[in-house]
Amino acid sequence: MDLIELEKKVVPEIFDIIEMRYNILRTIYYNQPIGRRGLAYELNIGERTIRTEVSILKEYGLLNIESMGMYVTEEGKNVIKELGKVMHRIKGISDLEKALEELLKVDKVLITPGNSDDNGLVLKDMGKTTSIYLKKLIDKNYIIGVTGGTTMAHVAEEMPVGKVADDVLITPARGGLGKDVETQSNSIAAKLAKKLDANYRLLHIPDNIDKATLDAILNISDIKEVIKLIDDMNLLVFGIGRADTMAERRQLPKERIEGLIHRGAVAEAFGHYFDIDGNEIWESLTVGLSLEAFQNIDNVIGVAGGEGKAEAIMAIASLRKNMTIITDEGAARKILKIAKKATK
Repeated sequence: MDLIELEKKVVPEIFDIIEMRYNILRTIYYNQPIGRRGLAYELNIGERTIRTEVSILKEYGLLNIESMGMYVTEEGKNVIKELGKVMHRIKGISDLEKALEELLKVDKVLITPGNSDDNGLVLKDMGKTTSIYLKKLIDKNYIIGVTGGTTMAHVAEEMPVGKVADDVLITPARGGLGKDVETQSNSIAAKLAKKLDANYRLLHIPDNIDKATLDAILNISDIKEVIKLIDDMNLLVFGIGRADTMAERRQLPKERIEGLIHRGAVAEAFGHYFDIDGNEIWESLTVGLSLEAFQNIDNVIGVAGGEGKAEAIMAIASLRKNMTIITDEGAARKILKIAKKATK
């Protein structure tokens, strides 16, 4: 029996303290400088408790408290990194990853502790996990496709700065969707390229236009070039979307959305809507990566977290087996729960 398993049996309460201090440190790190009141609000913990814990962490040399607020020290940053590994073990994440790989029948599953539906920091952690894993896969002359969305914006934000290989090019895998510029695939491609000292291309087309307009735009030479890059990409990183959420973002008619949900649509990818078993329900007219091309890409990473994305992840994971799914603990445990219920 290793030390962590022994401590679980003898002093299980110690892990609640470890998790609380880990959450305090990373909340400060992601929001610094931050005051005690702001920290208490972010964590939904009483100010008295925060005051006590902050004093302890400062005494250990993990925090600095200045007039502008609190900062994590270099030692504190190292502790956050190491505590992340400890939390991984405490929560049995490795076993959870193996269980999900077997259930979803995919090559690899990486899980971030926590539930991003309840805690925004988990989404940041998932972005960091994805960015680090992505960086390890990049090779010379790679064409990397990225989609838009909040999750992918966090991947770009958390990407460590530094060139990995020569002649890397990053391109949007889809046209633009929604009004938020920061979560557009163009913005994410440009930000990732800057972090990785890579080249990039932009796809200046909305993802939901009529066929006549699309046919005309696709004859433009610059657009043809980007579409060719999309077809030739070596690596794709994409956010997995819920069917209802993506249908609303595409501003589909209310009757169409209700029809999709009624027919069991739970996920959307590349303009296609799927039920939980991966059966296609409907295809919208979109710009960029096709479902057929998706099957031919060498390296594919799908990213989504939160219990609300569980069914969507199950649907998209069924589309191809040689892919990596990066998610969080909330979604992972919900997927196992859904699968267990289905076998009864």
